Amino acid sequence: MTFAPLSSDFYGYAEALLSDREQEAVMAIRAWGEREVQPIIGGYWERAEFPTEIVKPLAELGVLSFAWDETKPFENSAVFRGFVALELARIDASVSTFVGVQNGLAAGSIAVAGSAEQRAEWIPKLASAEIIGSFGLTEPLSGSDSARGLRTTARREGDEWVLNGRKRWIGNATFSDVTIIWAKDEADGQVKGFIVPTSTPGYTATKIEGKISLRPVQNADIELRDVRVPEALRLQNANSFRDTAAILRQTRAEVAWAAVGTAIGAYEAAVAYATEREQFGKPIAAHQLIQEHLVNGLGNITASLAMVVRVSQMLDAGTQRDEHSALAKAYATARMRETVAWARETLGGNGIVLDYGVARYFADAEALYSYEGTREMNTLIVGRTITGEAAFV
Repeated sequence: MTFAPLSSDFYGYAEALLSDREQEAVMAIRAWGEREVQPIIGGYWERAEFPTEIVKPLAELGVLSFAWDETKPFENSAVFRGFVALELARIDASVSTFVGVQNGLAAGSIAVAGSAEQRAEWIPKLASAEIIGSFGLTEPLSGSDSARGLRTTARREGDEWVLNGRKRWIGNATFSDVTIIWAKDEADGQVKGFIVPTSTPGYTATKIEGKISLRPVQNADIELRDVRVPEALRLQNANSFRDTAAILRQTRAEVAWAAVGTAIGAYEAAVAYATEREQFGKPIAAHQLIQEHLVNGLGNITASLAMVVRVSQMLDAGTQRDEHSALAKAYATARMRETVAWARETLGGNGIVLDYGVARYFADAEALYSYEGTREMNTLIVGRTITGEAAFV
């Protein structure tokens, strides 16, 4: 399959940096998304339902397995995996989010903080979509302050742990088979992680209704009432919030890639509309102010893409730190928010209906802007590096 660079990849990063095998995989994912997902996703978005029929095809394409030694079909780079996230978000940010939870947060927790035995048991099941995973960190009263403010507790009783507490905004949680629950150990006050089967007595998940963003993502409130988990399901290398942060460092960069993909989806839809829509006897693309919207959007995409490419190169080299992914996430999501707004403005009134696609990107951008670290929190992470002063409180 011949590689076709996106016109929005204005400086040709993908063509220059991806191997032939990586380019082939990107093209297969793009073709599948445009053929199978793009025509149906608007209806699912409107109904706030997730298209579960796409999960197995995602696994068959390798999307859920590229990152892990136990399952990856070929050697690949973090830049390649970033372009996969970009391609998925270009089609739909909810699909990208599902993959980010299943692959980045659930499987990633086990890959980073699990034992060799846990990795061997659970990662292949998640990669093949034999099971669906979710990730339970955020709580009703604890979001940005999870490092200190976690209220969910874990108490050891013999060979079991007893979990109590609540979680909120947990993606995939209405239909997941396991959830990675992060809880504070009552004995030492440290945050620990647990692989919790959702069929465990005392575990309940309730869908969050009324969302205006990422509507297909099945976010849930989770309640844990004396949920008993064996020691064998405690993540053996998760001993403090530092281990949780190591997982978020990787997924935060992927959210930045997804933000670029969301901006590209809106930008491409705006370009297509502008070349077809006529006003004053000519396509609106021939008007100066419309061209300004499009050029501004392309500039944001190009600058953000340069940043996320470099962050992923640093991940491959083992030099990426928290502040690097934090700056990429804060910057790319802010530029995405501007870009989808210019795209919506290009469509005028048609920019607020689902028929033309832009409205979906416009709404979904709000969730990407906030989750996995708000702009403010990521700004303070970078600010601490710049100044040597922590200004979180």
